[in-house]
Amino acid sequence: MGPSFNPTPAMPMPSTQPVRRLVTVVRRVALAALFAAAAPALHAAEEPVLNLYSARHYQTDEALYANFTKATGIKINRIEAGDDQLLERIRTEAAQSPADVLLIVDAARLWSAQQQGLFQPVKSAVLAERIPAALRDPAGDWFGFSSRARVIVYNKAAISPADVPSYESLADAKNKGRVCTRSGSHPYNLSLVAALIDHLGEPGTEKWARGVVANMARTPRGGDTDQIKAVAAGECGVALTNTYYYVRLMRSTKPEERDWAAKVGLVWPDQASYGTHLNVAGAGVLKHAPHPENARRFLEYLASDEAQAYFANGNNEWPAVKGAVAKNPELESLGNFKADPLPIAVLGRNTPAAQKLLDRAGWK
Repeated sequence: MGPSFNPTPAMPMPSTQPVRRLVTVVRRVALAALFAAAAPALHAAEEPVLNLYSARHYQTDEALYANFTKATGIKINRIEAGDDQLLERIRTEAAQSPADVLLIVDAARLWSAQQQGLFQPVKSAVLAERIPAALRDPAGDWFGFSSRARVIVYNKAAISPADVPSYESLADAKNKGRVCTRSGSHPYNLSLVAALIDHLGEPGTEKWARGVVANMARTPRGGDTDQIKAVAAGECGVALTNTYYYVRLMRSTKPEERDWAAKVGLVWPDQASYGTHLNVAGAGVLKHAPHPENARRFLEYLASDEAQAYFANGNNEWPAVKGAVAKNPELESLGNFKADPLPIAVLGRNTPAAQKLLDRAGWK
């Protein structure tokens, strides 16, 4: 017999199962690591906390915040400062900012914050339904929760209300030496002028502003309360003020302040044309809010009937929500008036032009 031949046994094909198991394990480990890394952020978003930056300094707001916490279990951590200080703080903190909501006063400031990219859009059926379109940003970046009117007050003993039926009448020759006002750079005046730009155009508004400057009884100074006091004292005949300052004096516990209010009358400007200028206090959810869901819930709470009553009764402002009840006899005593329907967002867009115009007119 010839030699026998025993060939080398064939090597078995390697199984793919161990490789698949390895890939699966790697994927699971990677996903676990991803969720572990995200867990703190997810947990933070679910914490019952809201960090609020507020430019409102009213004691009555304390009850508003306390009731939100009672209703939701969400604790409010609050920092209060001036509008400009808060905006600067948010810019400095950037992505590290702990703030969830910015609550500030005046459309010009809300617009400025929006232009700086500080807000994120909020999608809420509640807010879309309850806050009128004219009092909120179309993109949902901010919402107005209360409104106030910029009116003309006059000295009852010296001036006829017929002399100041409109904002434009403040520039009439008959009112030379009569007008008191605060600074032209203050947002309350900037927003009014921004509205006038929309109604009169820039050339017409600048002509008006130059006329007001020519009619001033003194260099612009002080706040709205100071303007009312000056009118009551006869230092000037007429002045611009926001309505809640006037009502605050009416409700004051100090006799001398109630006396100031009693000596001045109030005119709703431009009832025969476009109506009296309105402004808002409003809020938005900040771009880097660590608790965006809590922030949305807070904004929706501000639109509730309960919160709207706090705005009206606590700081003498009108509720933004139609039908919200205000139990404020002094505010209600002002009566009804025709409000300018101009969307609040327009005021912000016109504010830079308004400031340049007032600078050119010499309204310091």
